Amino acid sequence: MKISLPASFCLLLGCAVQTSAQPYISYLTGDTADVVTQPLPGIVLAGGAGDDNNAMKWMLQRADSGDVVVLRVSNSNGYNNYFYSSLGIPVNSVETLVLPSVDAASHPYVDQRIRQAEVLFIAGGDQAEYVTYWKNTPVEDAINFLIHEKKVTVGGTSAGCAIQGQAYFSALNGSVGSQQALNSPYSGLMTLGYDDFLQHPALQRVITDTHYDNPDRQGRHFAFLARLTTDYSIRAMGIGVDEYTAVCIDENGIARVYGEYPNYDDYAYFLQANCVEPFHPEVCQAGQKITWNRNQQAVKVYRVPGTKSGQYFFDLNDWKSGSGGTWQDWYADQGQFAVNDSATPADCSVGWGPYPEASAVLYPNPSDGWIRVQLPKTPGASELELHAIDGRRVWLWPVMPYTADLTLSLHNLPAGYYLLVWRNADHQLARTVLIR
Repeated sequence: MKISLPASFCLLLGCAVQTSAQPYISYLTGDTADVVTQPLPGIVLAGGAGDDNNAMKWMLQRADSGDVVVLRVSNSNGYNNYFYSSLGIPVNSVETLVLPSVDAASHPYVDQRIRQAEVLFIAGGDQAEYVTYWKNTPVEDAINFLIHEKKVTVGGTSAGCAIQGQAYFSALNGSVGSQQALNSPYSGLMTLGYDDFLQHPALQRVITDTHYDNPDRQGRHFAFLARLTTDYSIRAMGIGVDEYTAVCIDENGIARVYGEYPNYDDYAYFLQANCVEPFHPEVCQAGQKITWNRNQQAVKVYRVPGTKSGQYFFDLNDWKSGSGGTWQDWYADQGQFAVNDSATPADCSVGWGPYPEASAVLYPNPSDGWIRVQLPKTPGASELELHAIDGRRVWLWPVMPYTADLTLSLHNLPAGYYLLVWRNADHQLARTVLIR
């Protein structure tokens, strides 16, 4: 039986705590007392393999010298000293919680320690175990509490990255390769979850994938988007990350890419189903190979090199503005995946397409209380709705025919992320809004 050690030993060595009555294991390095600091919200999406030091420093700085919690299912404390002392960013403590069962994920101590974190990081492993052991448990509730209420930075690497999006590949029946996914998008290996686990506002309609250096990942990620677009009638999006690379998304929705380019080919990929209608796959059904061509522009992709300073970025507010990257078009015919490097940028009228003739802008975003919306001019009546992140509708504005410009007051709403939806008889279009 393992027992607790005095705090002085924990500070130097890191403590492993488990008894026969505890279904979890805790490794604690640093101060055993909880502290309260002023953390910053954010997301870290790391591609697996080795961790990028500069991205991890970015993450730890957002804890404001608070407590860091690492979640995993295997018995290891490899992140404790790395986060606590190796990177030179002061934190109060680092605690690794090993949660290999539903019982472990339901323990009151685990729930308390996650909620006390100023940064949460999910290690690599098997996302099928994370989904099986943590989904619909207090761990899921506690992580979403950190995201929505405490507003701290939450991230992960490899499998820990794979579960961060509103959509995710659960791998419940094992992994899937690109050609398998493209040839049989509804096979038993294509286990996708949607809107039922972690709820990052900046990752709505997004599915992540990692270890992107392996070219086998691009085709399957494309197939994930095809499935989501078909099954849920959404314009699905994705973020793919090379190994040794990380995407760090700040509170303003700016996704900076860290790596060691140009010494290494470290990239992140930002995928989106083209907004020019019709944008859904021509063929995506059981027993048939995927055809998603759309004039060889089915999916628009912005590829961003990761650097030590993270100076190159992509803006998740409009999914078209960026720095340092290049555009690609991805498409498939009867299961044959192709990439066109000579692509034009995505132009989705700042999220309000499919009306390319309309200016359709939304600003300022983030908003301090006022927001101006320029809409497509349509002959019929339409409406604007504002939804809280939990799905509740908090405002409804009727829009008269041919209305092109509205100014909205959001002063009475709490700070946070919201979803602004415009709809008429034929279309429903959405845009994330951040109120400060």
